[in-house]
Amino acid sequence: MAERYGGAEVVGLLWAAPAVGAIVAMLTSGWSVRVHHNGRAIVWAAAGWGAFVALFGFADSLWLALVALAFAGAADAISGIFRGALWNETIPDRLRGRLAGMEMISWSSGPLLGNARAGFGASLFGLGPSIVIGGAIVVAGCAALAAALPRFWNYDSRD
Repeated sequence: MAERYGGAEVVGLLWAAPAVGAIVAMLTSGWSVRVHHNGRAIVWAAAGWGAFVALFGFADSLWLALVALAFAGAADAISGIFRGALWNETIPDRLRGRLAGMEMISWSSGPLLGNARAGFGASLFGLGPSIVIGGAIVVAGCAALAAALPRFWNYDSRD
């Protein structure tokens, strides 16, 4: 991918862009206290992450790639805000340890499995299309899960 944007010297920029987006999202996250439908916020943020990853796959210039990755990082951070809030509001104390272990498996294995999927897809379709397909799968998965889990979609923290 670095060759696409001018060489290996841009790899650090590409790696840093999601973190920059996440930091900006966290520094400006005061608005999140006014959002009470945490499930919807998680779905929209996760779908946004997928959409920005897909945009990154289409990017043919370094600046667009960096912007797409920064917005993907911001969307991931926003999802994290609402996932944490939902966790704290809904998980009974007696289940927190077991569910924290399951969550750890998710965040530690999810990116690795995604990378394996991306590598396999890249070997079949090329790197850019593999990234676009992965982002599209995330968006479609978010829509499917929102439809399949109406209690999650309709969760209101004020209730």
